[in-house]
Amino acid sequence: MLLEDAKIVAHEIMGDPESGMRRLVLRSEIAAEALPGQFVQLKVSTGLDPLLRRPISIAGVDQDKKEITLLYRLKGKGTKMLAQAKIGNVLNLLGPLGHGFTVPQNGTLYLVAGGIGAFPLLPLAQEAVKKGLEVCLCWGGENQGFFESAGLHLWQALGIDIQVSTMDGSMGIRGNVLDILNNYEFAKTAQVAVCGPMVMMAAVNEFFVKTDFVVEASLEERMGCGVGACLGCVCTLQDEQGKLRRGKVCKDGPVFKAKEVVWNAAL
Repeated sequence: MLLEDAKIVAHEIMGDPESGMRRLVLRSEIAAEALPGQFVQLKVSTGLDPLLRRPISIAGVDQDKKEITLLYRLKGKGTKMLAQAKIGNVLNLLGPLGHGFTVPQNGTLYLVAGGIGAFPLLPLAQEAVKKGLEVCLCWGGENQGFFESAGLHLWQALGIDIQVSTMDGSMGIRGNVLDILNNYEFAKTAQVAVCGPMVMMAAVNEFFVKTDFVVEASLEERMGCGVGACLGCVCTLQDEQGKLRRGKVCKDGPVFKAKEVVWNAAL
């Protein structure tokens, strides 16, 4: 884990400006250590307002250039302040943080994303493609405009199988990501990684319960410190015997085995 000042080498609007999507590339020593599914805590202000850092998933790593890519969507005060940062500016980072995804050694990897939950899955897909694995992305979004602004072209560049759904039917099938899964023919041996809204991930976990697939889920929680000290991102987990325990999303996760998460406690 490093604490450093990282220089901005690229910061751009993705697609429709009204979508609020941004791509931020930083020159950072974190690139040498970052694993798929990890995140950074980013200080968006030079002052004390806002006081807390903002957690952002690492969406790309270039070890040769020592660069990390962060994809984010404008949501509140912190990200709106971040959006004002210019190329050449320096941002203070803490990372890489948390436990990431397991990169399978063989078989098929299914990625299931809801909305911008696709962002932390991208480095996992890139790593799996490098290993020569078969990768499929099932991605649910608002409409065609969302996908055009949320980096669909980055996924298409990987040459993997991509299935999308939109609520208005403007792209892919009409419905949500569960509608994709219900009509998909899966391999016999596979691993699944999922990220998105909690309700969606709970439903995806329930869908795969009937299989022998290992399912990993990246939980999205508000994080204060990012290192497990503030207890602001506690979740409920259970072991194979059903014994409950409390976990910290920032430190014990954000990636967990989906079967360990007590989903009805998280909703």
